[in-house]
Amino acid sequence: MHADALAVLSEDPVMARLIRTHEPYVEPDWEAYERLCIAIVNQQLSTASATAIRKRVFELFDGTLTPEAMLAVEDDALRNAGVSRQKIEYLRNAARAFQEHDLTPQGLVDCSNEQVLDRLTEITGVGEWTAQMYLLFVLGRPDILPLGDLAVRRGIQQLYGDGEELTRAEMRAVAEQWRPYRSVATRYIWADYEADT
Repeated sequence: MHADALAVLSEDPVMARLIRTHEPYVEPDWEAYERLCIAIVNQQLSTASATAIRKRVFELFDGTLTPEAMLAVEDDALRNAGVSRQKIEYLRNAARAFQEHDLTPQGLVDCSNEQVLDRLTEITGVGEWTAQMYLLFVLGRPDILPLGDLAVRRGIQQLYGDGEELTRAEMRAVAEQWRPYRSVATRYIWADYEADT
C-alpha cells in the first residue's frame, strides 16, 4: 500500500485503527471485461448470492470470460447459472461495448474519472455504482468513494455514526479527510465490514 496514502489516512484516528487491524480488501486479478461482468452480476444481490452466481458463470466459460464468449453463449446456459434475463441483456451490452470501444485500462488511461463514468454509463445496464467499481478495481483510480455500495455506507455509519443513519452528504463530509486516497480508505472499510459480517 502506498506510504503517502497510509500517512494521509492515519491522520483520521478511526482509519488509523482500521489500518492497524486489517489488511486492505483486495480482489483476484480479473480481466477488465470480467470485472465489469462481476459488477453487473453483483447488482442488487447479497454477497453470498452474487458469489454463487459468479462462480457458476465462470464455470460456463472454463474460467476465461471474454466479450466474444459472452455473445456466443446460449441464454439458457446463463439462466441455468442464475443470471436473470435482464442481466443477460446487460452482460451482452457490455460485451458489445468492449468490442466497439477500447474500455481497457490502456484505452481509458487519458480519460478523467468523469469521462470514464460517462462512457460506461452509456451502456444499458451499467449504472454509476458499477462504473465506480470499474474505476476502483480495474483502473485503480485512487480517489473513488462509491457511496452507492451498501457495505461502504453501512461501514461508514458503524464507524463514524455509531450505527445511526447518515446522509450521503454527511458521509462525503467524513470522507473529505481521506482525499486524495478515498479508494484506499474504501478498501479498509470493506475489510472491516466483512470482518464483522
